[in-house]
Amino acid sequence: MAAVGDHVSRHKAGDLVGVGCIVDSCQHCAECDEGLENYCDGMIGTYNAPTPDAPPGHTLGGYSQQLVVHERYVLKITHLEDQLAAVAPLLCAGITTYSPLRHWGAGPGKKVGVVGIGGLGHLGIKLAHAMGAHVVAFATSESKRTDAKALGADEVVVSRNPEEMAAHAKSFDFILNTVAAPHDLDAFLALLKRDGTMTLVGAPAAPHPSPNVFNFIMRRRSLAGSMIGGIPETQKMLDFCAEKGITADIEMIRAEEIEAAYERMLKGDVKCRFVMDIATI
Repeated sequence: MAAVGDHVSRHKAGDLVGVGCIVDSCQHCAECDEGLENYCDGMIGTYNAPTPDAPPGHTLGGYSQQLVVHERYVLKITHLEDQLAAVAPLLCAGITTYSPLRHWGAGPGKKVGVVGIGGLGHLGIKLAHAMGAHVVAFATSESKRTDAKALGADEVVVSRNPEEMAAHAKSFDFILNTVAAPHDLDAFLALLKRDGTMTLVGAPAAPHPSPNVFNFIMRRRSLAGSMIGGIPETQKMLDFCAEKGITADIEMIRAEEIEAAYERMLKGDVKCRFVMDIATI
Protein backbone atom coordinates (compact mmCIF):
# COMPACT_ATOMS: atom_id res chain seq x y z
CA MET A 1 0.00 0.00 0.00
CA ALA A 2 1.54 3.30 -1.14
CA ALA A 3 -0.55 5.78 0.87
CA VAL A 4 -3.75 6.11 2.90
CA GLY A 5 -6.27 8.89 3.39
CA ASP A 6 -6.74 10.82 6.63
CA HIS A 7 -9.80 8.81 7.64
CA VAL A 8 -8.39 5.34 6.99
CA SER A 9 -8.07 3.25 10.16
CA ARG A 10 -7.80 -0.37 8.97
CA HIS A 11 -4.56 -0.09 7.02
CA LYS A 12 -1.39 1.99 6.88
CA ALA A 13 1.14 2.87 4.22
CA GLY A 14 3.55 0.00 3.62
CA ASP A 15 1.07 -2.75 4.50
CA LEU A 16 0.99 -5.79 2.23
CA VAL A 17 -2.54 -5.69 0.83
CA GLY A 18 -4.65 -6.78 -2.11
CA VAL A 19 -7.85 -5.78 -3.88
CA GLY A 20 -9.99 -8.62 -5.14
CA CYS A 21 -13.00 -8.70 -7.44
CA ILE A 22 -14.90 -5.85 -5.76
CA VAL A 23 -13.97 -2.16 -5.55
CA ASP A 24 -17.31 -0.72 -4.45
CA SER A 25 -20.91 -1.50 -3.50
CA CYS A 26 -23.85 0.47 -2.14
CA GLN A 27 -22.75 -0.18 1.48
CA HIS A 28 -26.30 0.05 2.89
CA CYS A 29 -28.39 -2.84 1.48
CA ALA A 30 -29.08 -6.09 3.34
CA GLU A 31 -26.31 -7.86 1.43
CA CYS A 32 -23.70 -5.21 2.26
CA ASP A 33 -24.83 -5.14 5.91
CA GLU A 34 -24.18 -8.89 6.08
CA GLY A 35 -20.75 -8.66 4.45
CA LEU A 36 -22.05 -10.14 1.21
CA GLU A 37 -21.07 -7.26 -1.06
CA ASN A 38 -20.70 -9.74 -3.92
CA TYR A 39 -24.51 -10.03 -4.08
CA CYS A 40 -25.19 -6.27 -3.84
CA ASP A 41 -27.09 -4.91 -6.85
CA GLY A 42 -24.74 -1.92 -6.78
CA MET A 43 -21.53 -3.94 -6.63
CA ILE A 44 -18.76 -2.54 -8.85
CA GLY A 45 -16.33 -5.14 -10.09
CA THR A 46 -12.60 -4.56 -10.28
CA TYR A 47 -12.44 -5.25 -13.99
CA ASN A 48 -14.49 -3.69 -16.82
CA ALA A 49 -17.29 -2.37 -14.58
CA PRO A 50 -18.80 0.99 -15.63
CA THR A 51 -17.80 3.94 -13.44
CA PRO A 52 -18.83 7.60 -13.36
CA ASP A 53 -15.19 8.70 -13.49
CA ALA A 54 -13.34 10.34 -16.34
CA PRO A 55 -12.14 8.14 -19.23
CA PRO A 56 -11.92 5.25 -19.69
CA GLY A 57 -15.23 5.11 -17.77
CA HIS A 58 -14.70 1.57 -16.54
CA THR A 59 -12.46 -0.24 -14.09
CA LEU A 60 -9.20 -1.72 -15.35
CA GLY A 61 -8.57 -4.50 -12.84
CA GLY A 62 -5.06 -5.97 -12.77
CA TYR A 63 -4.01 -3.82 -15.73
CA SER A 64 -4.23 -0.71 -13.54
CA GLN A 65 -1.04 1.10 -12.67
CA GLN A 66 -2.60 2.14 -9.35
CA LEU A 67 -5.88 1.72 -7.49
CA VAL A 68 -7.62 4.22 -5.23
CA VAL A 69 -10.28 2.36 -3.28
CA HIS A 70 -12.29 2.60 -0.06
CA GLU A 71 -10.58 0.76 2.79
CA ARG A 72 -13.59 -1.56 3.08
CA TYR A 73 -12.50 -3.36 -0.09
CA VAL A 74 -8.81 -3.68 0.79
CA LEU A 75 -7.59 -7.07 2.08
CA LYS A 76 -4.63 -7.80 4.32
CA ILE A 77 -2.15 -10.34 2.96
CA THR A 78 -0.05 -12.39 5.40
CA HIS A 79 1.64 -14.70 2.90
CA LEU A 80 5.33 -14.13 2.25
CA GLU A 81 6.07 -11.30 -0.16
CA ASP A 82 7.79 -13.61 -2.63
CA GLN A 83 4.50 -15.55 -2.93
CA LEU A 84 2.44 -12.58 -4.10
CA ALA A 85 2.13 -13.68 -7.74
CA ALA A 86 0.69 -17.02 -6.61
CA VAL A 87 -1.52 -15.31 -4.01
CA ALA A 88 -3.15 -13.00 -6.58
CA PRO A 89 -5.48 -15.70 -8.05
CA LEU A 90 -6.75 -16.46 -4.55
CA LEU A 91 -8.58 -13.12 -4.67
CA CYS A 92 -10.79 -14.52 -7.45
CA ALA A 93 -10.48 -18.28 -7.94
CA GLY A 94 -9.65 -18.83 -4.28
CA ILE A 95 -12.73 -17.11 -2.87
CA THR A 96 -14.92 -18.53 -5.66
CA THR A 97 -14.17 -22.04 -4.40
CA TYR A 98 -13.71 -21.29 -0.67
CA SER A 99 -17.12 -19.63 -0.24
CA PRO A 100 -19.31 -22.55 -1.39
CA LEU A 101 -17.12 -25.09 0.40
CA ARG A 102 -17.65 -23.19 3.66
CA HIS A 103 -21.31 -22.42 3.03
CA TRP A 104 -22.19 -26.07 2.40
CA GLY A 105 -20.09 -27.36 5.27
CA ALA A 106 -17.07 -29.06 3.72
CA GLY A 107 -14.96 -30.52 6.50
CA PRO A 108 -14.12 -33.66 8.49
CA GLY A 109 -16.57 -36.49 7.91
CA LYS A 110 -17.82 -35.01 4.62
CA LYS A 111 -17.26 -36.49 1.18
CA VAL A 112 -16.67 -33.65 -1.28
CA GLY A 113 -16.33 -33.89 -5.04
CA VAL A 114 -14.58 -31.32 -7.22
CA VAL A 115 -15.44 -31.43 -10.92
CA GLY A 116 -12.64 -30.05 -13.08
CA ILE A 117 -8.97 -29.57 -12.24
CA GLY A 118 -8.28 -26.19 -13.83
CA GLY A 119 -7.87 -22.68 -12.49
CA LEU A 120 -10.85 -23.02 -10.14
CA GLY A 121 -10.81 -26.77 -9.55
CA HIS A 122 -7.19 -27.06 -8.48
CA LEU A 123 -7.84 -24.56 -5.69
CA GLY A 124 -11.10 -26.29 -4.79
CA ILE A 125 -9.15 -29.52 -4.24
CA LYS A 126 -6.47 -27.79 -2.15
CA LEU A 127 -9.04 -25.98 -0.01
CA ALA A 128 -11.38 -28.94 0.55
CA HIS A 129 -8.39 -31.06 1.54
CA ALA A 130 -7.16 -28.39 3.96
CA MET A 131 -10.66 -28.19 5.48
CA GLY A 132 -10.42 -31.89 6.33
CA ALA A 133 -12.94 -33.30 3.86
CA HIS A 134 -12.51 -36.56 1.95
CA VAL A 135 -11.87 -35.14 -1.50
CA VAL A 136 -12.68 -36.84 -4.79
CA ALA A 137 -11.53 -35.08 -7.95
CA PHE A 138 -13.34 -35.63 -11.26
CA ALA A 139 -11.26 -35.40 -14.43
CA THR A 140 -12.07 -36.20 -18.05
CA SER A 141 -8.83 -38.05 -18.71
CA GLU A 142 -6.51 -40.48 -17.00
CA SER A 143 -3.63 -38.05 -17.50
CA LYS A 144 -4.97 -35.79 -14.75
CA ARG A 145 -4.97 -38.50 -12.06
CA THR A 146 -1.43 -37.86 -10.82
CA ASP A 147 -1.92 -34.07 -10.84
CA ALA A 148 -5.12 -34.29 -8.80
CA LYS A 149 -3.52 -36.56 -6.21
CA ALA A 150 -0.62 -34.12 -5.87
CA LEU A 151 -3.11 -31.31 -5.18
CA GLY A 152 -4.60 -33.24 -2.27
CA ALA A 153 -7.35 -35.41 -3.75
CA ASP A 154 -7.92 -38.66 -1.84
CA GLU A 155 -9.44 -40.27 -4.91
CA VAL A 156 -9.67 -39.42 -8.60
CA VAL A 157 -12.54 -40.44 -10.88
CA VAL A 158 -12.38 -40.29 -14.67
CA SER A 159 -15.88 -39.00 -15.38
CA ARG A 160 -15.98 -40.63 -18.84
CA ASN A 161 -15.59 -44.05 -17.21
CA PRO A 162 -19.12 -45.32 -16.32
CA GLU A 163 -17.81 -47.92 -13.89
CA GLU A 164 -15.76 -45.41 -11.93
CA MET A 165 -18.75 -43.06 -11.74
CA ALA A 166 -21.18 -45.82 -10.70
CA ALA A 167 -18.88 -46.83 -7.84
CA HIS A 168 -19.62 -43.46 -6.17
CA ALA A 169 -23.41 -43.38 -6.65
CA LYS A 170 -25.38 -41.72 -3.85
CA SER A 171 -22.28 -41.09 -1.72
CA PHE A 172 -21.38 -37.38 -1.85
CA ASP A 173 -22.42 -34.75 0.66
CA PHE A 174 -21.34 -31.94 -1.64
CA ILE A 175 -20.00 -31.51 -5.17
CA LEU A 176 -18.31 -28.33 -6.37
CA ASN A 177 -18.64 -28.11 -10.14
CA THR A 178 -16.04 -25.76 -11.63
CA VAL A 179 -16.41 -26.68 -15.31
CA ALA A 180 -17.07 -23.69 -17.59
CA ALA A 181 -18.48 -25.67 -20.52
CA PRO A 182 -21.95 -27.16 -21.02
CA HIS A 183 -22.12 -30.78 -19.85
CA ASP A 184 -24.43 -33.44 -18.44
CA LEU A 185 -25.24 -32.46 -14.86
CA ASP A 186 -27.29 -35.61 -14.26
CA ALA A 187 -24.17 -37.77 -14.18
CA PHE A 188 -22.97 -35.85 -11.11
CA LEU A 189 -26.35 -35.26 -9.46
CA ALA A 190 -26.78 -39.05 -9.29
CA LEU A 191 -23.66 -39.20 -7.11
CA LEU A 192 -25.18 -37.06 -4.34
CA LYS A 193 -26.58 -38.53 -1.14
CA ARG A 194 -30.07 -37.69 -0.01
CA ASP A 195 -30.06 -33.95 0.77
CA GLY A 196 -26.73 -33.52 -1.02
CA THR A 197 -25.96 -30.39 -3.01
CA MET A 198 -24.03 -29.68 -6.20
CA THR A 199 -22.98 -26.05 -6.59
CA LEU A 200 -22.01 -24.53 -9.93
CA VAL A 201 -19.23 -21.95 -10.04
CA GLY A 202 -18.12 -22.46 -13.65
CA ALA A 203 -19.94 -20.12 -16.06
CA PRO A 204 -20.35 -21.64 -19.55
CA ALA A 205 -21.11 -19.46 -22.55
CA ALA A 206 -24.11 -21.68 -23.41
CA PRO A 207 -26.61 -23.37 -21.06
CA HIS A 208 -26.13 -26.84 -19.62
CA PRO A 209 -28.61 -29.48 -20.82
CA SER A 210 -31.59 -29.43 -18.46
CA PRO A 211 -31.15 -31.96 -15.64
CA ASN A 212 -33.69 -34.72 -15.00
CA VAL A 213 -36.19 -33.65 -12.34
CA PHE A 214 -36.25 -37.13 -10.82
CA ASN A 215 -32.60 -36.74 -9.83
CA PHE A 216 -33.81 -34.05 -7.44
CA ILE A 217 -37.14 -35.29 -6.13
CA MET A 218 -36.15 -38.88 -5.45
CA ARG A 219 -33.33 -37.90 -3.07
CA ARG A 220 -34.22 -34.31 -2.07
CA ARG A 221 -31.07 -33.15 -3.78
CA SER A 222 -30.22 -29.54 -4.58
CA LEU A 223 -28.51 -27.75 -7.45
CA ALA A 224 -27.14 -24.35 -6.48
CA GLY A 225 -24.85 -21.56 -7.60
CA SER A 226 -22.30 -19.31 -5.92
CA MET A 227 -20.41 -16.16 -6.95
CA ILE A 228 -17.07 -15.20 -5.37
CA GLY A 229 -17.61 -14.07 -1.76
CA GLY A 230 -18.00 -10.98 0.37
CA ILE A 231 -15.10 -8.98 1.75
CA PRO A 232 -15.10 -10.49 5.28
CA GLU A 233 -15.13 -14.02 3.87
CA THR A 234 -12.40 -13.16 1.38
CA GLN A 235 -10.23 -12.04 4.29
CA LYS A 236 -10.96 -15.30 6.10
CA MET A 237 -9.99 -17.19 2.96
CA LEU A 238 -6.68 -15.36 2.66
CA ASP A 239 -5.89 -15.96 6.34
CA PHE A 240 -6.81 -19.65 6.01
CA CYS A 241 -4.62 -20.05 2.93
CA ALA A 242 -1.68 -18.34 4.63
CA GLU A 243 -2.09 -20.63 7.65
CA LYS A 244 -2.30 -23.76 5.48
CA GLY A 245 0.38 -22.74 2.99
CA ILE A 246 -2.03 -22.60 0.05
CA THR A 247 -1.29 -20.61 -3.10
CA ALA A 248 -2.38 -21.00 -6.72
CA ASP A 249 -0.34 -22.99 -9.23
CA ILE A 250 0.70 -20.34 -11.74
CA GLU A 251 2.71 -19.62 -14.85
CA MET A 252 4.15 -16.09 -14.99
CA ILE A 253 3.98 -14.27 -18.31
CA ARG A 254 5.08 -10.88 -19.63
CA ALA A 255 2.63 -8.34 -21.03
CA GLU A 256 3.68 -9.02 -24.62
CA GLU A 257 2.80 -12.70 -24.16
CA ILE A 258 -0.85 -12.02 -23.32
CA GLU A 259 -2.28 -12.90 -26.76
CA ALA A 260 -0.41 -16.19 -26.90
CA ALA A 261 -1.44 -16.95 -23.33
CA TYR A 262 -5.08 -16.29 -24.21
CA GLU A 263 -4.92 -18.69 -27.14
CA ARG A 264 -3.31 -21.29 -24.91
CA MET A 265 -6.04 -20.78 -22.32
CA LEU A 266 -8.73 -21.44 -24.93
CA LYS A 267 -7.00 -24.74 -25.71
CA GLY A 268 -6.68 -25.65 -22.04
CA ASP A 269 -2.90 -25.35 -22.25
CA VAL A 270 -2.32 -23.75 -18.85
CA LYS A 271 -1.55 -25.21 -15.46
CA CYS A 272 -3.39 -23.72 -13.68
CA ARG A 273 -3.44 -19.90 -13.83
CA PHE A 274 -1.55 -17.37 -15.91
CA VAL A 275 -0.34 -14.35 -13.94
CA MET A 276 0.95 -11.35 -15.85
CA ASP A 277 3.86 -9.35 -14.46
CA ILE A 278 2.36 -5.83 -14.41
CA ALA A 279 5.85 -4.31 -14.40
CA THR A 280 6.28 -5.45 -18.02
CA ILE A 281 3.45 -3.27 -19.36
